[in-house]
Amino acid sequence: MSPIENRTDAKETARRLRDPVEKAGELARALGLDPYPVNYWIVDHDEMNQLIAYGGFQQRYPHWRWGMAYDRQQKQGQFLGGKAFEIVNNDNPAHAFLQESNSMADQKAVITHVEAHADFFANNEWFGLFSHGVDQRADPDRRGPDATAMLARHADRIREFMQDPEIDRGAVERWIDHVLCLEDTIDQHAAYAPVEPTEEDGEIDGPDPEAAIEELDLSAEVTGQVFDEAFFDERADEDAGFPPEPVEDLIGFLAVHGKQYDEETDRALEMTDWQREILELLRREAHYFAPQKMTKVMNEGWAAYWESMMMGEEAFAGTDEFLTYADHQARVLGSGGLNPYKLGKELWEYVENRTNRREVLERLLRVEGITWRNLENEVDFAAVRERLEPPAWVQNVPGWLESIDPDDPRVDDDTLSGARDGDIDVDRYPWKVLTYEGLAQRHYSLVKPQQRGFLERASKSDLESIARYLFDDQRYDTVEAALGDVDYTRGWDRMREIRESHNDVTFIDAFLTGEFVSANDYFAYEHSQKTGDFRVSSVDAEDVKRKLMLEFTNFGKPTIVVEDANEDNSGELLLAHRYNGVMLDIEEATDVLKRVFELWGRPVNLLTIAKEFDDREVDRARHGDREPDPVEVGKRLRYDGTQVTKETVEWETVEHLAADDVDYDTKPEEWL
Repeated sequence: MSPIENRTDAKETARRLRDPVEKAGELARALGLDPYPVNYWIVDHDEMNQLIAYGGFQQRYPHWRWGMAYDRQQKQGQFLGGKAFEIVNNDNPAHAFLQESNSMADQKAVITHVEAHADFFANNEWFGLFSHGVDQRADPDRRGPDATAMLARHADRIREFMQDPEIDRGAVERWIDHVLCLEDTIDQHAAYAPVEPTEEDGEIDGPDPEAAIEELDLSAEVTGQVFDEAFFDERADEDAGFPPEPVEDLIGFLAVHGKQYDEETDRALEMTDWQREILELLRREAHYFAPQKMTKVMNEGWAAYWESMMMGEEAFAGTDEFLTYADHQARVLGSGGLNPYKLGKELWEYVENRTNRREVLERLLRVEGITWRNLENEVDFAAVRERLEPPAWVQNVPGWLESIDPDDPRVDDDTLSGARDGDIDVDRYPWKVLTYEGLAQRHYSLVKPQQRGFLERASKSDLESIARYLFDDQRYDTVEAALGDVDYTRGWDRMREIRESHNDVTFIDAFLTGEFVSANDYFAYEHSQKTGDFRVSSVDAEDVKRKLMLEFTNFGKPTIVVEDANEDNSGELLLAHRYNGVMLDIEEATDVLKRVFELWGRPVNLLTIAKEFDDREVDRARHGDREPDPVEVGKRLRYDGTQVTKETVEWETVEHLAADDVDYDTKPEEWL
């Protein structure tokens, strides 16, 4: 742990936090986490705002966006009462920054939260996409990114361009502006790989054939005989169809095939070396930050879950710190809007509970005489919960220290010996005496007060499904014997498996069920054309799921793909919006088209679908106390460097863009 500057207060804070940092890392690993090592830094309030503005890093390339982010962060704290507790980056080692003015309760909460984030960074496959694509080519044994060094190199390189007397600094800043408008138009599901033009890429479009023929100054008779309509049709057929399939990585496509628009000559010119290099540097950074955007709910929920486990259930917060911690965590989890901390934590708890419930039910359904049909009548669930309670010595290690069996698999023999010799403060750190198996039983979710009733909430269909896939390889004579074989680690093991492979969209799709929605009072909402405000539209689980998936698909932003790089055989770029029931903001789309034009050098087109409401239909709906039905129409936007044109196109032109397998419109027939 280090202070960023040589300040006395920061040094003292670092000294006081060394032991909590060490113990939090030990506890995290005892609970089954496997985080990157974390370097903790002590910073003041202003430095924290700078780091947040820089996305968690100390060095970024020169650009006005960082100043804007810094100003916003300052105003948020000044006028809205927002407080930055921590920031941690995805790196190996990870770097976490602690604000020196925070209380010890807040510092401990941050440290436990950070350890869980570092575990998620290290083990989630979506974060691995970037690491495998970049670092392991140079160092196959390296685990994780080297992001701090990478971003510092990028900053130095862009600063070199800005200081080059032959390059206009304003031009560099404008070029960065163009690229940043497209930073999320990458294929986030693919591993990062650098792209650069090659001779094989060649020219997408040659000179305009009609203009070239005019320059030959041939007679109309010769032109008509040699360059007839069939000539142009044949050429169009030869040049059509690039790319052969839609390309999701728009920024990568422009890095290879794009040009710069030169205003003086009104032509597309080859990008300069510095332009193409900056484009690729910013594309690499977009790929680095993509997994954090793709796993916001999972990652924050994971950190909130283990922070709560360590601070509360393992009493990492001291008795004089717990109330402060509980108050601050309640504020974080209780903040309004779509709260990734709350949603994520509740989903992880649901995964744990559901897995543990299945484990218990599998055991009970193997008891002689018990089937999925009669289980509710044959089993006393209150007695089952009592039987699942951890034994007294697991709950109270210090009180049973001398009678604990060192050969029990739930006990760490070495630390038990140290605790008995007085080398370990077992009153403060009882978890040191327990193994992973012991801790899993100590914190078994189904016996917690807030989960009472979860076990018996299993539906008949759930019971039948579980029974259908049971093998008769193990039967029990009694319920007690069946419960004696319960695997208490199964819930945590399952959570780690999910943590490795999912992102927010797949996580929500797989685990947001009707049971979860009902228990946690989630609902979908829509904008009412009738009243002009937002109203609850549905409490159905599928509608809530679609709404949430829409928030996180492609970072919650429109999906734009390259459909044709030689539209109408004229070198124009044709982009397409994959419509999922939500219209583009036409004004914003127009601004982005102008940016793309600067990176393509020629006119740019965009196909999309819009919803239109007929005035008479709106009136009829209002009188009928219902929502009006929109009409979906195809639209084409085109920017040629001087003006934007908008036109309606035939439905057949855009029909392929409409979502068919997933309907994101959650508005039911009648408003609830």
